[in-house]
Amino acid sequence: MKKVAFYTLGCKVNQYETEAMLEMFKKEGYTQVDSEDFADVYVINTCTVTHMSDRKSRQYIRRMKKKNPDAIIAVVGCYSQVSPEEILDIEEVNLVMGTNERRQIVEEIKKIDATNKVSTVDDIMKVRAFEEIEISQTNGRTRAFIKIQDGCDRFCTYCIIPYARGGKVRSRDLESIVSEVEKLVLNGYKEVVLTGIHVASYGKDVKDENINLLTVIKAINEIDGIERIRLSSVEPVLFTDEFVSEVSKMEKVCPHYHLSLQSGCDDTLKRMNRRYTTKEYKEIVDRLRKNIPNVAITTDIIVGFPGETNDEFNKTYEFLKEIGLSQMHVFKYSPRKGTPAATMENQIDPQMKQFRSDKLLNLNKENFNKFAGEFIGQDVDVLFEQSIAENTYEGLTPNYIRVIVKSDKDIHGEILKVKLTDIKDEYVEGTLV
Repeated sequence: MKKVAFYTLGCKVNQYETEAMLEMFKKEGYTQVDSEDFADVYVINTCTVTHMSDRKSRQYIRRMKKKNPDAIIAVVGCYSQVSPEEILDIEEVNLVMGTNERRQIVEEIKKIDATNKVSTVDDIMKVRAFEEIEISQTNGRTRAFIKIQDGCDRFCTYCIIPYARGGKVRSRDLESIVSEVEKLVLNGYKEVVLTGIHVASYGKDVKDENINLLTVIKAINEIDGIERIRLSSVEPVLFTDEFVSEVSKMEKVCPHYHLSLQSGCDDTLKRMNRRYTTKEYKEIVDRLRKNIPNVAITTDIIVGFPGETNDEFNKTYEFLKEIGLSQMHVFKYSPRKGTPAATMENQIDPQMKQFRSDKLLNLNKENFNKFAGEFIGQDVDVLFEQSIAENTYEGLTPNYIRVIVKSDKDIHGEILKVKLTDIKDEYVEGTLV
């Protein structure tokens, strides 16, 4: 029986697509092994958001070819979409596929051996249809990512993703989404996370103007067996009065929203081509907090964007301190060839980026402690996802607080009451009620 290993970098969409490709290999009789084990086929699902992810991909490719010189090395995903020739030039690579037609990966593997070099990458900007791939197996997990959309037409000045995923929004058929969720229920999943490249754009390419992200959420909310619905990163402008009012009525929708911000300074946002102001962002945060009890709002922030002065960074810091989000993911700006920001003047030096990143990370710790502290001593529902040590389990509350408890019995996959007792770094300890 042949063995396949996957090495996945990047976002939740990549994780979903890896699961879908793995399922295809298993149907063809392959056994999955760990990414560092001996395998007949190694599939690297790449990210290209930062130079670091490109470098990790190249290092892994070379490491695995040394482990098994006769293995087929297949590289797929965003990095291979934007730089197919660069990847094919890597001596150890046999097959390069982009961000479309992954359904054919097993068939393409069958055609080659470790001496071949083949690229199937096409022009993603010409793709108009959503690529139907799906998952149905649990693989021991309790939370499933459901890809409902692909492509992005926003073209933020720092972002390579529209060039890797296509500049046209492609929405998945609603019936297909519902069908996949129903299969996942039968396989034991209790929570689904709706994900895509620009989830808020769902339905934009559909002729029926009544089809949008809210339509998808309502349809999944009606499915028996699904107990939680969560959204991946979304544009803040999605949260109109109507949208917030509707989701607040659905108990299955988790009170946790990841609202991408990127900067707390309007001048910086303008250079980034982000289509909102800090005033509008704050209004949306206030709207969510007013209508949804215990809501957690998380975000992404980029520091060191070209031209970011000390004054601009200080505005970002003060804005984030004022609105007090529950958690922030802080990224140091990384120039990507082919994006407008890469050629902007006044690029920021690495030391300044690090200083600003550290300052925001310290603020993030304060914010998390304050948010989580409001729930210490309370009983909350936790969906336990995995065992992280002997008799120790980890799970999430509806509002995305990571909780760790001790238990003599296996509680993986169960939703149980937990009394939260103590904050530790980025998680909270608790005891089963």
